[in-house]
Amino acid sequence: MSNIDKRAAIAAYKKRDAPAGIYALTCAETGQRWIGHSPDLDAMPNRLWFTLRLGNHRSTELQAAFNRHGQDRIAIRIVERFEEDIQPEGAALKERLSFWRDKTDALPA
Repeated sequence: MSNIDKRAAIAAYKKRDAPAGIYALTCAETGQRWIGHSPDLDAMPNRLWFTLRLGNHRSTELQAAFNRHGQDRIAIRIVERFEEDIQPEGAALKERLSFWRDKTDALPA
C-alpha cells in the first residue's frame, strides 16, 4: 500500500460515523460486572484489551480479573447505543452510566 493510499484510508477512517454508547463487561468466572462508555464502540474492544494487556487499566478490579482469568473469560456487550444526533454528555452521560450500573449491579469500567 502506497503512502497516498494509507493517508486516504486513515482519512476515511477518521471521517466515518463512529457509534457512541455504553458497554458492559462480565467476568464468566466471578460474575463481576463493569459498565463503561465509549465515543467509538467499534474501536472500544481493541482499546480495552490493549490497556488490559499492558496492565494499566484504570479500573483495578477489572485489571485484577483480567490478570487472574484472562481475556477469554471476560465478555463485552453493548447495552446502549446513542443516536448520532442525541449523544449525552456531562451530567446526562453520568446519569445513563449510573442507570446501567444500578440496573446491572456493576462497577465503573
